[in-house]
Amino acid sequence: MLLNKKRKAGRGILAVLIGVCMFSFESFAQRITIQGIVQNATDKSVMPGAIVSIQKATDEQPLNGVMTDGNGEFKFEKIAPGPYLVKINYLGFKPISKAVDVDNQAIDLGVLLLIEEVNNLQEVQVVGQVATAVQLGDTTQFNAAAFKTAADANAQELIQKLPGVTMEDGKIQAQGEDVQQILIDGKPYFGTDVATALQSLPAEVIANIQIFDKKSDKAEMSGFDDNDQLKTINIVTKPNRRKGQFGKISGGYGTDDRYLTGASINLFNEDRRFTLTGLSNNINTTSFTAEPGSQRGDRPRNGIIKTNLLGVNFSDMWAEKIEASGSYSFTQQQNFGVQTRFQQFISPADSGRFYNENNRSTEKDKVHQANMRIDYKVNEKNRILIRPNLTIRSADDFSYFLGRTENVISPLNQTENTANSTSESVNFRNTVLYSHGFSKKGRSVTFRLNTGFSINNSENFRLADNTYFREPERSNILNQFTDFDGDGFSWEGEISYTEPIGKNGRMEIEHERGNRYDDSDRRLFDFNEFLGDYSNLNIGLSNTFRSDYFTEETQLSYQYRTEKLRFQIEGEYQRARLENTQVYPAEFDINRTFTNVLPGLRFEYKFSKTKNIEIDYRSWTDAPSVGQLQSVFNVTNPLYVRTGNPNLVQSIQNRVRGRYRTQNPENNHTFFAMVEASAVPNYIGTSTLTARRPIALTAQDTLQIGSQLSRPVNLDGYWTAQTFLNFGQPLEFIKSKLSLFGFVNYTKLPSLIDSLVNYTSTANFRLGISVSSNISESLDFYVSTRSGYNTVQRSLRKTTENYFNQSTRMRLTWVAWKGLVYRTDLMHQLNTGLSAGFNTNYMIWNMSIGKKVFANQRGEISLSVYDLLRQNISIRRNVTDIFVEDVQSNVLQRYFMLTFTYNLRHFSGGATSEKDFERR
Repeated sequence: MLLNKKRKAGRGILAVLIGVCMFSFESFAQRITIQGIVQNATDKSVMPGAIVSIQKATDEQPLNGVMTDGNGEFKFEKIAPGPYLVKINYLGFKPISKAVDVDNQAIDLGVLLLIEEVNNLQEVQVVGQVATAVQLGDTTQFNAAAFKTAADANAQELIQKLPGVTMEDGKIQAQGEDVQQILIDGKPYFGTDVATALQSLPAEVIANIQIFDKKSDKAEMSGFDDNDQLKTINIVTKPNRRKGQFGKISGGYGTDDRYLTGASINLFNEDRRFTLTGLSNNINTTSFTAEPGSQRGDRPRNGIIKTNLLGVNFSDMWAEKIEASGSYSFTQQQNFGVQTRFQQFISPADSGRFYNENNRSTEKDKVHQANMRIDYKVNEKNRILIRPNLTIRSADDFSYFLGRTENVISPLNQTENTANSTSESVNFRNTVLYSHGFSKKGRSVTFRLNTGFSINNSENFRLADNTYFREPERSNILNQFTDFDGDGFSWEGEISYTEPIGKNGRMEIEHERGNRYDDSDRRLFDFNEFLGDYSNLNIGLSNTFRSDYFTEETQLSYQYRTEKLRFQIEGEYQRARLENTQVYPAEFDINRTFTNVLPGLRFEYKFSKTKNIEIDYRSWTDAPSVGQLQSVFNVTNPLYVRTGNPNLVQSIQNRVRGRYRTQNPENNHTFFAMVEASAVPNYIGTSTLTARRPIALTAQDTLQIGSQLSRPVNLDGYWTAQTFLNFGQPLEFIKSKLSLFGFVNYTKLPSLIDSLVNYTSTANFRLGISVSSNISESLDFYVSTRSGYNTVQRSLRKTTENYFNQSTRMRLTWVAWKGLVYRTDLMHQLNTGLSAGFNTNYMIWNMSIGKKVFANQRGEISLSVYDLLRQNISIRRNVTDIFVEDVQSNVLQRYFMLTFTYNLRHFSGGATSEKDFERR
């Protein structure tokens, strides 16, 4: 009895203790939040992009930091009880600090007003330096005020000064990857046309620049990564620059009838934004900058290019809950090109064999591109997103080339080839997303439907005079007409469901089905001498082909997430069915089924708000394209014939990547490191066969001695690894910014050469340094040099080739006495290790002198010269498994131009909107 009483008493005490613990746990786990709204004290406009930090009253370092969203709102969650300080900072405004005593209830700080700083320049003493950047999770945010540019600079000139940002082959790269889209205040700006977007926006309207990997819309809705990411730059504009009219208008005429005229006009009214861009020129400028000598600083473009362009971009709130944005562009372009091509073959059997080619071409293209994004937030739990995209293209091309293959003893073959072609294509894609969130936080369902269709038609006339010098010497003439009709349709539907598991976990299950259908009809006709027309169908070179590729996937994912840690693991089962039907040149059917299990893993840890590391592994399948599957011979160049391979199977891509970011706000040092490696079983490589004797291709066509036949094949052994490092810091003694970067890449590429397996191993080493001024708007310079050392080894020939290149650039803009402007831009290129005649070093020097005119110096008249030393050339090296190729192309050379530019600037007192612009 006594024992039972003790047991009951013990159970009672235990129950009390458990209850107390549960109460304490629930109290501790309670979501205590602190929120507020930041506004401008002058006009009560909201302040998106303000930095809000929270720290314990007894500490010196902040615990966490966030940015205000498009409504100027901020929120901290899961704050433990105690005394805190909430600090708010925004460029050009006085910082404020507010003491907060947190208990067990949510705290709303209400509206917090920021007062604009007004400095008397004669009394201000600058102490310390403006903070360069902050690290906000996976987003690096740069303070635009920390980078001085010329008064009329555009966004591209400002962004090129940021640590980790480089210009490679005319493309902006950030942290070693191509930037693929630009957002302004979180809204798309000119779709994926990065150059037009950056060159249409003046630097002076920018407050902050954010660089991050934007997840897909579906991933952002569900909260689970789906491997679909775009390197993105989001430009946060200054609140007092979101309402007004601004842009540039320019026109110029020069020697050799060179001309440029264009405009880029922005009409901003808070959420309603409209941009119009127009351009017409014959100086190889393909996107409008409206700047004297606007082509300066770019890599020389091949050919002589004439461009007419019209572009429109808009974003608006169509209703309280419907946000719309879109862009349209029309481009009419003509490019006259001349090239010299030299190839040295490297296989043991072809040692000492060379190919020389001289060609010229005229390409005329017309392209219409349109895209939209309609975002309907039905309510807090339901959202619909629609994204259509349309491209219409037509082309009219002419080409002529003379190609000759020879060895150290004698010539082997030669072709003189002339072609005229016209083509038209229509491509349309559309994505519809619907997301529903349930009452239970973390539980959601998302539906996605992708559809697309394409139409491609072309006609081609070709006349080729071919000579084969090996005994017995022979020649033939190909006079042919090719008619091509192709169309395709695809759809892909997906449903995903997410469910919270425990305090920090979530589970997602998704199922996806899709189909890609392609129909290709290519018919080649030989000229009928008797009838005088193209009526002889060449069945051997014709191809009618249909492909049906069906996929079905089921994926299960688990995600664990805390304030500092994010972990996600997933497994996908995929089943694919490939059905091919061919009529010409021979009838056959192929049916194949593939099954794969594809794992994935993501890990992110935040050491602090300025330092984080990411590691991810992903795998996916890559199906062969229609062109790779078609078993038809392409004799565009009879010396190098190509064909497809209907026996190709899927390749499987495997990639692991690690990234580390850190930013020190005390000394403005930034550092970024990336390491990546990929391996691809069943890699779709190339098999090349050189004819040692005549080989019959069709009943009418023969691969002559010395000619080559290539086709795609599946091979194992492909892998690649690379690393990218970047470090940036200020140089106070010259008021400039220093940026250092290094890049190393190694690739092992398998191929077949005359049925023997060959591995081409390529190593690339690049180092670069740049210094950009931070002195004043009157003096702006940028100096950079980049060196690249490349080595190539091949297993069959057992030789090593090395070559080196170095590119050095210097830009200077100096606004001197009474609005007199001097600009100079020099680029020096050094090449070694190339083929004879291609190791050319050259310097391109562009320069202009201008005078500011009108009130506020909004206008400028300038005289500029492009390629003052007349040394502009274009040389490129290409490395393949069977040859090393050097190509020299014609480029635009020296001309003088007189230009007038007017800068439109009219703003209406800042932001008043409270609509959400936050990054999606």
